[in-house]
Amino acid sequence: MNRERLMRILLSPIISEKATLATETGAQHVFRVVPDADKREIGRAVELMFDVEVDRVQVLNIKGKRKRFKQRPGKRPSWRKAYVRLKPGHDIDFGGGA
Repeated sequence: MNRERLMRILLSPIISEKATLATETGAQHVFRVVPDADKREIGRAVELMFDVEVDRVQVLNIKGKRKRFKQRPGKRPSWRKAYVRLKPGHDIDFGGGA
């Protein structure tokens, strides 16, 4: 796997109420990823970026909502989300605290 490709797979962590609950209860972390990434690539990217071991990856495709912008119909873009479960003893700290 190309190291440069792995560095571009993770777009951002998702910090929401549901994602925080998943982190606290199930040791899962939620990321926004590029639409063409597969589970194996996502797992390797997390291992490379955060120096942890990945146990399992689940991927969801989020369909963009149809919205109206003033008088014109429009659509928000579709995107992809990944739930990454880490092996016991590993953790990612996004807060930067010690």
